[in-house]
Amino acid sequence: MKLTSQLEWKEFLRAALQLLTIDDNFCGLDMNAPLGVSSMVRGLPIFTEDGDRMTSVIAYVYKNHSLAFVGTKSGKLKKIRVDGTTKNTLEYEIVQVVDTGPVLRDMAFSVDHEHLYIMSEKQLTRVPVESCSQYETCSECLGSGDPHCGWCVLHNTCTRKERCERSSEPRRFASEMKQCVRLTVHPNNISVSQYNVLLVLETYNVPELSAGVNCTFEDLSEMDGLVVGSQIQCISPAAKEVPQIITENGDHHIVQLQLKSKETGMTFASTSFVFYNCSVHNSCLSCVESPYRCHWCKYRHVCTHDPSSCSFQEGRVKLPEDCPQLLQAEKILVPVEVIKPITLKAKNLPQPQSGQKGYECILNIQGNEQRVPALRFNSSSVQCQNTSYSYEGMEINSLPVELTVVWNGNFNIDNPAQNKVHLYKCGAMRDSCGLCLKADPDFECGWCEGQNQCTLKQHCPAQDSQWLELSSTKGKCTNPKITDINPVTGPREGGTKVTIRGENLGLEFRDIASHVKVAGVECKPLVEGYIPAEQIVCEMGEAKPSQHAGFVEICVAECKPEFMARSSQLYYFMTLTLSDLKPKRGPVSGGTQVTITGNNLNAGSNVIVTFGRQPCLFYRRSTKHIVCNTTASDEGFEKVKVSVRVDKAKIHQELQYEYVEDPTILRIEPEWSIFSGNTPIAVWGTHLDLIQNPQIRAKHGGKEHVNNCEVQNSTEMTCQAPALAVDPNHQSELAERPEEFGFILDNVQSLLILNKTNFTYYPNPVFEVFNPSGILELKPGSPIILKGKNLIPPVAGGNAKLNYTVLVGEKPCVVTVSDVQLLCESPNLIGRHKVMARVGGMEFSPGMVYISPDSPLSLPAIVSIAVAGGLLIIFIVAVLIAYKRKSRESDLTLKRLQMQMDNLESRVALECKEAFAELQTDIHELTSDLDGAGIPFLDYRTYTMRVLFPGIEDHPVLRDLEVPGYRQERVEKGLKLFAQLINNKVFLLSFIRTLESQRSFSMRDRGNVASLIMTVLQSKLEYATDVLKQLLADLIDKNLESKNHPKLLLRRTESVAEKMLTNWFTFLLYKFLKECAGEPLFSLFCAIKQQMEKGPIDSITGEARYSLSEDKLIRQQIDYKTLVLSCVNPDNVNSPEIPVKILNCDTITQVKEKILDAIFKNVPCSHRPKAADMDLEWRQASGARMILQDEDITTKIENDWKRLNTLAHYQVPDGSVVALVSKQVTAYNAVNNSTVSRTSASKYENMIRYTGSPDSLRSRTPMITPDLESGVKMWHLVKNHEHGDQKEGDRGSKMVSEIYLTRLLATKGTLQKFVDDLFETIFSTAHRGSALPLAIKYMFDFLDEQADKHNIHDPHVRHTWKSNCLPLRFWVNMIKNPQFVFDIHKNSITDACLSVVAQTFMDSCSTSEHRLGKDSPSNKLLYAKDIPSYKNWVERYYSDIAKMPAISDQDMNAYLAEQSRMHMNEFNTMSALSEIYSYVGKYSEEILGALDQDDQAGKQKLAYKLEQVITLMSIDS
Repeated sequence: MKLTSQLEWKEFLRAALQLLTIDDNFCGLDMNAPLGVSSMVRGLPIFTEDGDRMTSVIAYVYKNHSLAFVGTKSGKLKKIRVDGTTKNTLEYEIVQVVDTGPVLRDMAFSVDHEHLYIMSEKQLTRVPVESCSQYETCSECLGSGDPHCGWCVLHNTCTRKERCERSSEPRRFASEMKQCVRLTVHPNNISVSQYNVLLVLETYNVPELSAGVNCTFEDLSEMDGLVVGSQIQCISPAAKEVPQIITENGDHHIVQLQLKSKETGMTFASTSFVFYNCSVHNSCLSCVESPYRCHWCKYRHVCTHDPSSCSFQEGRVKLPEDCPQLLQAEKILVPVEVIKPITLKAKNLPQPQSGQKGYECILNIQGNEQRVPALRFNSSSVQCQNTSYSYEGMEINSLPVELTVVWNGNFNIDNPAQNKVHLYKCGAMRDSCGLCLKADPDFECGWCEGQNQCTLKQHCPAQDSQWLELSSTKGKCTNPKITDINPVTGPREGGTKVTIRGENLGLEFRDIASHVKVAGVECKPLVEGYIPAEQIVCEMGEAKPSQHAGFVEICVAECKPEFMARSSQLYYFMTLTLSDLKPKRGPVSGGTQVTITGNNLNAGSNVIVTFGRQPCLFYRRSTKHIVCNTTASDEGFEKVKVSVRVDKAKIHQELQYEYVEDPTILRIEPEWSIFSGNTPIAVWGTHLDLIQNPQIRAKHGGKEHVNNCEVQNSTEMTCQAPALAVDPNHQSELAERPEEFGFILDNVQSLLILNKTNFTYYPNPVFEVFNPSGILELKPGSPIILKGKNLIPPVAGGNAKLNYTVLVGEKPCVVTVSDVQLLCESPNLIGRHKVMARVGGMEFSPGMVYISPDSPLSLPAIVSIAVAGGLLIIFIVAVLIAYKRKSRESDLTLKRLQMQMDNLESRVALECKEAFAELQTDIHELTSDLDGAGIPFLDYRTYTMRVLFPGIEDHPVLRDLEVPGYRQERVEKGLKLFAQLINNKVFLLSFIRTLESQRSFSMRDRGNVASLIMTVLQSKLEYATDVLKQLLADLIDKNLESKNHPKLLLRRTESVAEKMLTNWFTFLLYKFLKECAGEPLFSLFCAIKQQMEKGPIDSITGEARYSLSEDKLIRQQIDYKTLVLSCVNPDNVNSPEIPVKILNCDTITQVKEKILDAIFKNVPCSHRPKAADMDLEWRQASGARMILQDEDITTKIENDWKRLNTLAHYQVPDGSVVALVSKQVTAYNAVNNSTVSRTSASKYENMIRYTGSPDSLRSRTPMITPDLESGVKMWHLVKNHEHGDQKEGDRGSKMVSEIYLTRLLATKGTLQKFVDDLFETIFSTAHRGSALPLAIKYMFDFLDEQADKHNIHDPHVRHTWKSNCLPLRFWVNMIKNPQFVFDIHKNSITDACLSVVAQTFMDSCSTSEHRLGKDSPSNKLLYAKDIPSYKNWVERYYSDIAKMPAISDQDMNAYLAEQSRMHMNEFNTMSALSEIYSYVGKYSEEILGALDQDDQAGKQKLAYKLEQVITLMSIDS
């Protein structure tokens, strides 16, 4: 398709002006259009496109450039610049503008020509005519060819000229490549030890910089530049900012020196600048050959950029030839265990100065360093002193050893020639005289005949031995020996190459050149096969008919007895014969493996087989066979003669082989398989029976797979489809065609690739496992169903079937196949069996199947039933006999039971009356007590810390950042940069998502990160809310995508978002807590505490007479009395004594705590003295004073049970005077050496007192741990049920313990008003004139928006989301943990009761119906009647909120800003950032990876900024 220019129209118009005259001849003219032109208008193609067809075109002129915009068939827009003729046409950009389909014909410009409107069938798109901003450098921008684009210099952006500020001023806007800014710097490198050096930057094409300019060395430093004409002067970084150059990274570090305009704040030019570090060089040559200004100080052995730092003038080296160095040496040979000096040539060797050590040689022998003193003769020679050397093992005869010459301990002399010392052993691997004399003459080894070994001359005793050496006249080895000959048979005609191996077989070829005979026949030695002393190869001559066998005989040099050898093996002459060949025919292309049979065919050394004129390639042979592979025949189809030559013998036998037509393939069926192959394929063709090993092949993605075929007859064979090479991890769901598909039929090339086949591969079947456990339970006869996909390939004809085999255990089953499941009739089996499905080349086990037996009665069962029946009949007879006798007794028993039941009923009624009476009296007491006491609210900071970081008292975010002084500035700079990143939404979201995707990022980490982020963003709550909404939206998407039930959203804290939501409400509902909800919550806590303390509480197990929790109820009768003690006021002894209600069954610690509660009624818990720090003193009327303790000498012990002391134990009467005094060490304590608790509070109360997180209260019943030394177990009111030595009688009356559950009702009734008040306050939208907190309305509206967005209209789901968001995430936490809001101490019984209230609260927010039965938990039964009305409150509350007018983002942001301002400086942001940064340290690679992949993060260079932070924060920086 062509785009045509308008150049020819000028011709057209000129011609149009010369109108033709219309006369008689007019009608016959070639061109008679009314326009009246005499020549044809021709278009000139300026742009041609063959691939992606053009569908529309539009054009306009911009600044003397004609621009054409072409839409294409594939939905792309091509931008083309037309400047004149064809040669000046440039396609400068292609943009995908519509998602699918072609661009339609009609396109239109916007009025200002800045946008283009483009249509497809389904889409209307607005596309800017230019996208200059995509080009990031001046050269990219101006090289793009887009005439709209130019470089706005000081803004460092590619843009239109009209969008560049002050673009009309000189050099501020570049429109040609030569106008791009260039920069050179002098000097362009400095040493890392040079600081504050003046650098002069020469600039080209830079506009005037009157506003000033900054010089920046990447992230190292930034300073003001001084503009002097076209030059800018900068100062290099100061000492602490210069980069650390580490040895591994070479000797230099390149940074970008950037110029930043103060006017725009943008970098507009940069050039490379090098910091080099000479000191990383530790040798003279590497120092002076460095491209930088490095000098070597010869006497200090250091490399420096400052030659003046060298000790002596003559010690400075600048040229390689002046370096101290060893010169190239001849091969240095040192025999082992011989004391010998090593002399080395050198130059410029320094003379050690006073205080410096001399020279040494270091040899590294097999990993062991050997140091040898050395002597410097002069500056050009050094000698390693007389020493012997050795190495392990006799497998190495010469070992090259690294040699280093050093002086002054560790100053190396350069060894550029890499001279090595070669240690050698004459005797190693030289066991014979020949091998010894064959050694390198420089070794000076010789054969010591007396010792029969290879040695140096000095090691061979002269008097009784002769020492042979190569150079001596007698240097010949005697006693040659033949150890092996090969082959040992050959034809008489000769030509066989015989290999003779042995010892001392001469040292030169001439020694053996003429003296070799094999079986009496001359054998001519060959030079190329001769290995001195070890091997001779010779070629046999022809043997006479009389010669049959014989030995091999040789003479070495001369035929004297000591130089002659004879083999122990015989060599035989053989006659070779042929009998047959198989197969007798094969394809004309060759490749057939032919076996020729005969006798003695393994004789000789070389075999040549020819079929006619064609060689048959030798493969192998044995005595009876020769196997060879035919080659292609150039003579066509014919019978040819077979000839076999062995060495010089030609075997005469008339054998013939026939070349016939190559096989062909006519069709294959089916023409498909699956990726794993191995499905059957039937193949039809001709001459297929010629092929011995037919194979089928498929090639895909450059990889080939082959499978085998089996020939049926000459026209048919069956094959197993080859697999297709697809990546198993990225298997496509689409069919694939192989690049090549064909057959390997011997050597037939034409069938390697079949062109006419459309063979297709379909995706492998995929099976699902039975279930997560992998076990499917079935009844006998039930079918086994295997689910999956792709079970039937989608072949065009639709009749595709795969051959499935399903094994249950070892037994196959009958299979029925559909596209998504296999139905398998289970075989007659019972028990557990593995199921295995096989298809094509794949196997898969979906799991085990367990077939439970139908239990037909077995013989033992029938016998046992019969026996049981007999016994039953005997029993019935016995019962009838006994009935009469017993009937009289039963009347008596009935009366006795009646009396017991009456007794029981009266006990229950009494219990209920007591409970009811208590209920009436207590409510009044509780309400009147609470009115007087103020509510001890925690301050905002403590409250938020307890919710955000439960259980951590002194969290780092409350303290100043602790950093060593030398790092403080860097760390603070890093954290400020990091704060900027945290305040970047793209980064923060990417950071959180990356952390959450790490497997090692635990639940605790998620909570911690959420809390830390919220502490950092406390001062930017608008931004925090924006991020939170985004995270929640993501969480909802993820929840719905993963097919989870929508109601599970926000149920558990499994993400950062959920914990952030809790923290968000924590921040924004503090005011609401203080003004409204705090009072009923505190009233409930006090009511529970006082009600519990009205009755006995077991100080060890935490069980109480009054409880809402069944687990914490004392289920037996405890006799107790209420005492009123008068307590002396510790603050003012003379003021009136304070009356305190106490139970006589209380332990001393419990008494102390009740007294402290009474005295310090209005004092927050943290400002009171601790019970453990006080002693209780009983002041008796007689004037005696007694310290009471939980344990002392009087404590009772029986049967290993020790009971804590109570007031009853000390027999303290009602009205006694007591005082709390500071702790003293009693005699008892002193005697026991403090093994007994510092009053029992430390030992027992600590078991049940937690100020930690709610998790720590999960196991609320403390164990009773025996005292390890004595094995004594402690108890207070009830002994722990687990101990078997406790009899029912010890637990008070035998009354049924369930009867005590009525006390739960009594307690519930007492506390009902307080629970109602709390729930009513929380679930109400108007509170004493103050409105519902904005946060609640805002968040609920957000959840409704999300539900609308996802088309969730189920009111239950919306209700559950809101319940999980506010009541579950915030209120339940506050109800269970009032210590988060108030300064109080919560004991374990109070905690248990609050948990019941919290559970009721959660049930009230649930939409599901709770079915109650006798097995339901007591806490659900307890509030069963109340929950429906509470549910109505919740529904009304949610409905009221929904009806309220929506809060505008503006109002919400104003409210959030106000909240931020009120609590601006509660936390130390630096410390919080440091804590968050620890996760960056842990997962830096993953976070950087995620940022690199994110387009927005890439545009903002967030990964680079984070790397800056990491650099600043790293400890070694």
